[in-house]
Parts: sequence; structure tokens; C-alpha cells
Amino acid sequence: MFDRLARVLNVEAIPVVFFVSAGLAVLFVAFALPFSDAFAAFFGLLTDFTVAYFGWFYILSVTGLLLFLIWVALSRYGNIRLSQDHERPEYGTWTWFTMLFAAGIGTILMFWGVAEPISHFASPPFADVEPKSPESAELAMQIALYHFGLHTWTIFTLPALAIGYFTYRQGLPMRISSLFYTVLGRRIYGPIGWTIDIIAVLGTLFGVAVSVGLGTLQLNSGLAHLLDVPLGDLSRTLIVLTITVVATISVVLGLDRGIKRLSQFNISIALFILLFIWISGPTLFLTSGTVENIGNYLDALPRLAFWTDAFQGGDWQRSWTVFYWAWTISWAPYVGIFIARISKGRTIRQFVGGALGAPLLFTVIWFSVFGLAAVDLELSRGVDLSTAVQSDVSVALFRFLEQFPLATLTSVLSVVIIIVFLTTSADSAALVIDQLTRRDDQPSRTAQRAFWTILLGLIAATLLLGGGLGALQNVITTLGFPFCLLLVFMAVALTRALHADYLGYSLDDLVEGRAPAIDPMGADSESVMEKERPVPRGRHE
Repeated sequence: MFDRLARVLNVEAIPVVFFVSAGLAVLFVAFALPFSDAFAAFFGLLTDFTVAYFGWFYILSVTGLLLFLIWVALSRYGNIRLSQDHERPEYGTWTWFTMLFAAGIGTILMFWGVAEPISHFASPPFADVEPKSPESAELAMQIALYHFGLHTWTIFTLPALAIGYFTYRQGLPMRISSLFYTVLGRRIYGPIGWTIDIIAVLGTLFGVAVSVGLGTLQLNSGLAHLLDVPLGDLSRTLIVLTITVVATISVVLGLDRGIKRLSQFNISIALFILLFIWISGPTLFLTSGTVENIGNYLDALPRLAFWTDAFQGGDWQRSWTVFYWAWTISWAPYVGIFIARISKGRTIRQFVGGALGAPLLFTVIWFSVFGLAAVDLELSRGVDLSTAVQSDVSVALFRFLEQFPLATLTSVLSVVIIIVFLTTSADSAALVIDQLTRRDDQPSRTAQRAFWTILLGLIAATLLLGGGLGALQNVITTLGFPFCLLLVFMAVALTRALHADYLGYSLDDLVEGRAPAIDPMGADSESVMEKERPVPRGRHE
């Protein structure tokens, strides 16, 4: 029966990764539904432990990886391509960016664009900052940009860079385990490699499920506002079911026909709403505030990047920064593989600059327009938006849009955007998990992709029924930690490979000890190496 099911789903080549991942996910759903209170308490305890003892590690590692990416882009390895030297990018810059946006943080921006700045504005994390003041507004924007700026895209960019390099340049399978070839050698094809891929699959399932859960909460609030749809478990379950069905249909269409078109469609609507708020709101304040936010973000970044709340204590980091990093890290396998698939042919310098710079610019503009417009409602127009947000963050966007002209139209468009973002996230995740759980020379089948899409929806519904936002935060904070460790080792493995490539050695040379060790001072003599080895394929004069 086991072998027959494997043949039907086309996963006979890697049954361990497929069946262990699927089995663990199904067991979670099967046991969490009847014992939701016990599961919520269990993950609450795990989260308490993780944040208390390893919250600092989340913060330090993500900041360290950002510095690593900047270094590798500016280093002598920056001209190495994520492909063979003669190949060029498959997608144009605009198409590439729209796909980055939709698969990366589209849902997050819609959910938190108003909610986070208003939350910190009303309840700043620093005791010396007065709530609902100009100072708290400035701090709120700094924190929001810190959470969704360079650090978030570092978590996406590093695995994407490593996957693109090892897959398209070195010819290894497009799996997370391949990134550790320079450390593990052929053991990536055994139990250790399977374990790494299982962690990646589970991280993707639960990370995207959390996004679907948050998007469902927001959709329920939006539909309640527009159509008086009741708030509650039944409505949320039906929303998850609808998203799952739409995502299943979309995933059958594939990358170019499905995700690409949905991404371009969605970013066009998002830009329309962004421009509408900018024009119909306090345009001068939003424009000047955006410019100031750039400087304030860069000024506050060194302090926030290493801030662990060690002196004040409390639960703020657990609910915000640590949760964000864990959540984003859980997305890293899926977004990394997806971004790598659309980034073939770019140099490391081009890739890092684009993957960090373009989304950062859009994030700054998005949060500046929505966040500053929300703050202006409180400071200048006397609208008590923060009370509604503090009681239910999922209503933030729709309570905000009420204060502007054409509120019904913009709310309907926002609902459409959220649905499409959730759909692109779910179908992208299904494609990636399908990639992780089958052999490279086997075609992807609809049955397997549909299976993962349905399982993702089941997990999202289970988390919502088992505790809502609190359950989403606790589960992802705990499950994101193993992959956080993998990200650190990933940077080490990639550095070793790039150094060997630059000097003209193969990965097998590196694994078998024939390649020289990395000299951090760059003291290895290129002239000597060029006499002893062929011209390094990673160097571009």
C-alpha cells in the first residue's frame, strides 16, 4: 500500500521526505483538532522557553546574515553568476520584482501596513516615549520599517542566493539539503539530507499556513464590514476552504500562467490603492514623511538590529520581533526556492542588490503612506483608530479605509488583493514543496501539488480553530528555530563554495580537501593560483 501510494503521487524516488513530512503534518492536524487547548498550552510553553533562552539568537543571527549578504555582494565573489557564465536572466526586471513582491511579503504588507505603526504609536515599547505623540509616531515607523525592511528580505535572499548558486551553477538538486554539500558531501543524499529537507517542508507548510491564517482573520473582518458576514470559526473555516480551492486551481496552471499573471495583476491594484491614499490623504505630509522615514530608519537601524530588550524585559520581543523573524524564517525555504527559480542568470551582486533594494524601497513607501496616513488621522483629525486596532488588529486596514473617499470600492479591492496574495502564497508553496519531495527528472503531477495545497489549508484552519492569532504566533516561533540554525550554517557552506569556485576548484575538490582554505585577509596569491589552476570560472574581468 505504501509503495502503491508513492507511485500514484509520483514520489517513489524520495518516499522518506514525502511521507515523513506529510505524516507529521497530518498527525498535527489529527491531534490538534480534538485537543486544541492542550496543543495551545504545549506550544505556549515551548515559545516561552524559546524566547527566553534563544530570542537573542534570532536577533543576532538575522543581523549577522544581513552583514554577510552585503559583504558577499561587494566582495570579489559578486560577479559570479547564479548560472553558467554565458546565461542571462530569464525574466525582465519588472516581472521579476512583481513576482518577488507577491510571493514574499504581499500578504504581510496588507495585514500590517496600518496595524503595526498604529500599534506602536498607541503603545510604544520604550517607557520614555509618550503614547500617541509625535515621538511615538516616529518610533512606530522606525520599528515597522525595521521589521519589514532589510532584515526580512535578508531571510529570503540568503537561501535564494544559495539555492540559485548550487542549483544553476553547480548542478545540484533544487533542495535545501543541497546547500550543505560543501559540509556534508554525499551525505546530503542520506538521512541527514532528508532531515534537512523535512525541516524545510514543515517550515514551509506551517509558515504559509500562518500567513493564510492571518489573511483569513483580515478577510473575515473585511467581509463583516462590507457584507455583515459574521465573525467566528465557521466564517473563517469557509474562507480557508475557498482560498484552498482557488489555490489548488491556480497551482495547476503553473509558474508562468498562474503565479506570474496573478502577481502582476495584484501589484497593479495595490499600487492603485497606494496612490489613491497618497492623493486623497495629506499628500504633503505623506511625501515629506516618506523622505524623513528613510533617514530615521537608517539612523535607528544599528540600535534596533541588536536590541534584545535585555534591560527592560517583558513580552514585547516575543510578540513582535522574535515572532516576525521566526515567521519569516519559516517562509525561507519556500520563498528561497521560488526566488531562485525566477532569478537564474543574475550575478550575485545584481541579485543581492535587487532582492534587498527594490523590496526595501517599496516597503518604505508602503508603510510611509499607510502608516503616516493612519497616524495623521489620530494626531490631526481626532479619529480613534488605535482602540479598534488594539482590540483586533485584523480590522485595522478596513477601519482605516473608512476615513477616506470611496471606502467601499477600496475595501472591496483590498479584499481582492488579500485573496490573490493568499492564493499566490499557497500555490507557490505547493510548487516548492512538490519540488522538495520528488526526483528532479520526474515531472510534477497535479495530484501531489493539490495534496500539499489541501494540507496547507487544513493546517491553517487547525491553527485558527485552536487559538487564533495567539496559536499562530506560538507555533511559528517554536518551529522557526531549527531553520534559523540552518541559515547560519548555510552562509558558511556558501562562502566555502564561492571561494573554491573563484579559484577554479570544483565542489568535489573542496569536499575532498584539494581546495585551499578561505583566507579572510585575501592573502592567497592569484598569480600563483592562475599558474597552478585553470582560469577561475567565477571571475569576470
